[in-house]
Amino acid sequence: MTRSLVVLAAVGCFGLGACTPKKPATEAKLEAIAKEEQPEKLIRRGKTFASVGDYTRAEQYFVQAMEQGASPRVVMPWLLDACTADGRYRLAIKYAEEYLTKSPNDTGARFVLGALYSAVGESELAEKTLRRVVADAPNEADPHYALATLLRDVHHDSVGANTEFLTYLHLAPRGAHAPEARAALSGPSDGMPQRIGEP
Repeated sequence: MTRSLVVLAAVGCFGLGACTPKKPATEAKLEAIAKEEQPEKLIRRGKTFASVGDYTRAEQYFVQAMEQGASPRVVMPWLLDACTADGRYRLAIKYAEEYLTKSPNDTGARFVLGALYSAVGESELAEKTLRRVVADAPNEADPHYALATLLRDVHHDSVGANTEFLTYLHLAPRGAHAPEARAALSGPSDGMPQRIGEP
């Protein structure tokens, strides 16, 4: 054994009191790595990075959490939120589409996907997706409002839009979008909305 190797071996044994086999140390390191990669911890880290605006790092942790066994249903809202907050709509669409092939009954994720399609100008896909959401979850108000605005602003379908605005108001008369829905329904023919009182 050369002198440098002897020194390294001695230094390695110094802190342990005696030279011990390498296997326990390796196992301890593997256990530490495994703890670092527990899904719950990865999700917490992703949320932390998202909270300080580092959405790329947050996305990486959320994806890794799913790879380590976290439920996609739990992680997906956080993942999609991180991507959309960073303006990466196409990437969010990719994640949502992949997820929905395995969980087609998740209307929440499908609603987000419809909104994302609309945001990137995929109006036909947006309408098809939102129509499925309102069919599958007819008592959820926000999808009706999203579909109504799409029909009005993009497809210029005032009849269809008004139907969806009315449905929204029936489900959420004091909802966040209620003033806009009422204004859309009460607007005069010149297109300028008019305020009306609540029912």
